Amino acid sequence: MTTYVPPLRNLQFVLDEMAGLPDILTTEKFNHVDSETVHMVLSEVGRFMAEVVAPTNVDGDQIGTNWSEGGVVTTPDSFKVAYKKITDAGYAAIPFDPDFGGGGFPWVSALAIQELMTSSNMAFSLCNLLTQGAIDAIAHHGDEEQKNTYLPKMLTGEWTGTMNLSEPQAGSDVGAVAAKAEPVGDGSYKITGQKIWITFGEHDMADNIIHLVLARTPGAAPGTRGISMFLVPKFLLNEDGSLGERNDVSCVSIEHKLGIHGSPTCVLAYGDNEGAIGWLVGDEFTGMRNMFTMMNNARLSVGLQGVSVAERAYQHSLEYAQERLQGTAVGAEKGVQSPIIEHADVRRLLMTQRSWIDAMRYLVYITGGLLDQSIAASDVDERDKARELSSLLIPLAKSLCTDVANEMTSLGVQIFGGMGYVEETGAAQHMRDARIGAIYEGTNGIQAADLVGRKLPMRGGAVVEDLLVSFEELAKEMADHEQLARFASQLTASCSAAREAGQWILDNGSDVNGVLAGSSPYLRLLGTVVCGGFSAKAALAAIGQVDGPEADFYEARVVSAVFFGEQILPTVNGLVSAVTAGSDTLFALSPEQLA
Repeated sequence: MTTYVPPLRNLQFVLDEMAGLPDILTTEKFNHVDSETVHMVLSEVGRFMAEVVAPTNVDGDQIGTNWSEGGVVTTPDSFKVAYKKITDAGYAAIPFDPDFGGGGFPWVSALAIQELMTSSNMAFSLCNLLTQGAIDAIAHHGDEEQKNTYLPKMLTGEWTGTMNLSEPQAGSDVGAVAAKAEPVGDGSYKITGQKIWITFGEHDMADNIIHLVLARTPGAAPGTRGISMFLVPKFLLNEDGSLGERNDVSCVSIEHKLGIHGSPTCVLAYGDNEGAIGWLVGDEFTGMRNMFTMMNNARLSVGLQGVSVAERAYQHSLEYAQERLQGTAVGAEKGVQSPIIEHADVRRLLMTQRSWIDAMRYLVYITGGLLDQSIAASDVDERDKARELSSLLIPLAKSLCTDVANEMTSLGVQIFGGMGYVEETGAAQHMRDARIGAIYEGTNGIQAADLVGRKLPMRGGAVVEDLLVSFEELAKEMADHEQLARFASQLTASCSAAREAGQWILDNGSDVNGVLAGSSPYLRLLGTVVCGGFSAKAALAAIGQVDGPEADFYEARVVSAVFFGEQILPTVNGLVSAVTAGSDTLFALSPEQLA
């Protein structure tokens, strides 16, 4: 499917009525922007992505990227054309510092741009995503020379960025990083070592690539405490800022992947000759802290990828369900084939997709709005609360949205039936592309461990408790509306389930394996309750407007939320026992018995 319809009205609703954009735009940091400007920009970006980027999605999957001797990586021609148009338009710079050529927009509005690009072509969008993370890290931790030298070109997209963490022996264990950084004596370092899984680590769409590399200086302590971050450009710069000689970093190979074929995942070798020249970013031994600046936003953006690909798959399957004639629906004229959208089970699949996408979008954008409030709110307590709540929600957004995206894209294949299982329809691509989201930027199991180990215990569990109490208050409001009454009852019950599961984890913290055994079920439980609570907020925001000029739009929001509350939210009740079961059964069989 090359067509894509930007869900602009849905984005307007979630930004203005869910994520608090109008309030964010009243703060001193963002009061140079207004809502009308944000939505005007999104309208233009949506048109651009639908017309220019969405048609490249098939090329990315079928042509993919190619590696040749000498470390040359070639992207599809359509990628290069689209990327050049993006740099000319300046979309990538919208959320960044105006001092370096950015637009200074709130981050939550940048998430909307990311969604539009990711739904259009997830593989293509990864180049911008990694560049944004590198910009963020340099802006927060780089010195003034680094900012002035690299950020202007990175904001335009003329130069792209990467993050280099993983190594063959390390995987997700960043503390096992072994790459070395030897001081040269002039302030620079020679970097040696190999990095794997480097997204857009080499490509032909931009003039230069700025690698942010984790490495160890001589005498560094073992583990994460001894890691520093270095800026290593593909091309060194001349004194006048022009591109100079090629640095000693090369692409040894690219991976052959299940999906996102248009995104080159590179193995990079540093210092095979005399050593790659790099410069320390921030202080020595602060590499992990600096990298988390990139990773925190990246994890939220990966959650958004789940929303984006699920949206594209939903649009694809909805179009097919409206056109495909098969069987005779209940109540239809006998002997006349009906569109499969009229059959109850297909309608159930579509409604499941629609309501999950709405709920996940609320989760991601509300979290993005909290990130903006955490730096822009005038009141210190308000900033702290926003920072605290966003910290809780990020592992939920990253993991829940990517897990659910796997399920929703699979439902898309199911709606296509046998035609979904063959590649020519394109339904399978969405499922293949979505699969990586649960793996990178910290596997979802790592996110679950972070949730139970660091996030749930914040203020002794009070951060989660405050959120649950706010949902119970919403349930009381919903009880006044007949259409929302069953949803209200289920939300109250689900909050009780989340409270019971969370308290068990807090009470059994000394049983580390037992808590970790229940961490993934707990993340699914709490994430679903949070999505239910945010769906309740959406229902209340919409139900008062179902008799207004946009009755159809607001009625759809209400029905989508009610479906979530009545048919998806009840699943949390069955997860409590999985959270509280402990680890005895998990480890009851020896590895030999498992074999």
